[in-house]
Amino acid sequence: MAEPIRIGTRDSTLALWQAEAVQQALEALGHRTELVPVKSEGDLKLDKPLYALGITGVFTKVLDMALLEGKIDIAVHSMKDVPTQLAVGLEALAVLPRASTLDVLVHKGDRLNKPQRTIATSSLRRKAQWLAKYPNDTVVDIRGNVPTRLQKLQDSDWDGAIFAQAGLERLGLAPEFVEPLTWMLPAPAQGAVVVLGRQDQRQIAQTLRQISDADTERCTWVERQFLRTLEGGCTAPIGALAQIEGDQLLFKGCVHALDGSQLYEVTEAFGKTDRYDMGCKAATELLAQGADDLIAQIKRQMRQTTQE
Repeated sequence: MAEPIRIGTRDSTLALWQAEAVQQALEALGHRTELVPVKSEGDLKLDKPLYALGITGVFTKVLDMALLEGKIDIAVHSMKDVPTQLAVGLEALAVLPRASTLDVLVHKGDRLNKPQRTIATSSLRRKAQWLAKYPNDTVVDIRGNVPTRLQKLQDSDWDGAIFAQAGLERLGLAPEFVEPLTWMLPAPAQGAVVVLGRQDQRQIAQTLRQISDADTERCTWVERQFLRTLEGGCTAPIGALAQIEGDQLLFKGCVHALDGSQLYEVTEAFGKTDRYDMGCKAATELLAQGADDLIAQIKRQMRQTTQE
């Protein structure tokens, strides 16, 4: 009997949901599997904002090492957490069909009518976009898994907190007051689940191709290429969304100053089957507008934060 495919995953509730989705898809094809949960550095260090940890791939490094050391066969991640430059020897083997890309505000009802509100988020991108729209509000940091953050909101005097709609839906959570933030541009690859593996595992790679979604692969590739060309890490205030409509791939990307005071954005329409440099083209256009100076400024500010 063939050995089970060992599926590495973080041990948070949401990460386990994602890993179980891959597990079910593989077992439906007749493969035996085994879940191997681990704790990442991002799960253990909850006393600092993510951007202050000064680590690329804060949620992925432990699983990268487990893959390279042969302790697991594949690793399942929320794709937005995965660095655009993968560790040497690793590759993306599959991308599951995408869930919602929306961010949502979970709030406390009529408290949103206040002239100045306090909103919680661990994301620099969400903070920057929120302050760009609501400059009089205060944005505070919040860490922890989805249920923990919901409880922190409930126990605090904050007026709301921003979550990914996909995370709430996957966990079956339905807070009483939820407002979709349709104006907020998501993180590159938000709502997508990716499976990583070693480049020397050709049989496993062929198996994983059977559960991958081609449209999600293409859209997330463009978004991550945009992010990589801008030299922005997973925590940078960069938004990107590619969507396929008919024979077109519609793309929108942006970068904000950390305080929301500056914005560069780009909108493009490509052919669905155009070459895979669409994200690079969009990023190059943004840089030509002057976004390179803003990105350099953001990097300096983030370095200062990690050194404090």
